[in-house]
Amino acid sequence: MTLTAQIRKKIEQLPNGKTFGYKDLCIEKSDFVSAAKAMERLQKEGLIKKISKGQFYKPEKTVFGELKPDYTELLRPYLFQDKQRIAYETGTSLYNKLGLTTQIPFTIKLASRAKKINIDRENLKIRSVKSYAEITQDNYQILGLLDAFKDIKQIPDCTVSKAVKRLSVLLKQKSKVELQSLINYAMVYPPRVRALLGAVLQNNGYAKNDLNELKNSLNPLTSIKLDIKEKELPTKKDWYIR
Repeated sequence: MTLTAQIRKKIEQLPNGKTFGYKDLCIEKSDFVSAAKAMERLQKEGLIKKISKGQFYKPEKTVFGELKPDYTELLRPYLFQDKQRIAYETGTSLYNKLGLTTQIPFTIKLASRAKKINIDRENLKIRSVKSYAEITQDNYQILGLLDAFKDIKQIPDCTVSKAVKRLSVLLKQKSKVELQSLINYAMVYPPRVRALLGAVLQNNGYAKNDLNELKNSLNPLTSIKLDIKEKELPTKKDWYIR
């Protein structure tokens, strides 16, 4: 069986809307040049569509035309490498999912520790930002939540007061283990994140003794301006927020 025939057979076995790359087709690096030519032929036939360099999808064909992969599937190739998570969605698109804004951005931000992910195509626009910590499948949601604390003054169509109220609700839904993880990872974020996280947790009834690490990491001579009223966050003074 020729390489083209092997590739075609593997692709035909994939579900419609599935994104994939050369590694997903188990193509050896030595065969990449020949495989690229085969993929070009399959694109011309309409069997597959190209997302970006080395990434493709198998379109679903309906009476209304071809359907593109859903949003989550389009992002998947850039979130994982060798089945290990290397990035996570952040910025406005994440804050929309968290209920902090109704805006939907044209460009998606992906946070990654080392790899730069910048894509600018008709069906997908991605801009890379650097994460504050190494990313794993277990911590990426925690890091995304801390990003919301960090960007609280820049979230579109959302006041600081509304964001604090929503973040407070989200924290109440977290387990004690998850909250401790938030505190641990907050230590690598800017002081304003640690201060606001501490204030919100204390206001939620979190034990003060369990917040000592956050409190001791702050400089009492440095105040943090967030433009939030005391009635909206009664604990703000305890965390040097004005």
